[in-house]
Amino acid sequence: MRQTIRPVMLGLLLAAAGTLGAAGTLQAQEQAAQVVASVTQTRVNLNHADAQTLSRELNGIGPAKAQAIIDYRSANGPFQTVDELIEVKGIGVSTLERLRPQLSVD
Repeated sequence: MRQTIRPVMLGLLLAAAGTLGAAGTLQAQEQAAQVVASVTQTRVNLNHADAQTLSRELNGIGPAKAQAIIDYRSANGPFQTVDELIEVKGIGVSTLERLRPQLSVD
């Protein structure tokens, strides 16, 4: 659901910033840009997220795959890189590449 909300929010914020134009203040435009940046930069940490967070935040990751990620992490320790996600059963190259911008291992 969050994946659907982000583009809508982004569009609304950009439209609002655009309508401010010359009539709006630079401060209002900067605030809109900060909100857009925070919406688009949300990342899920593979080493800290629980199964519910993984399935909620990552489009295409349901409860079973989210649990597989948790199980892999429990058995093998923290993820060293996002690329290691490919080792989780049910996660393929295309899924990894699609999710890569949303993932971190910090």
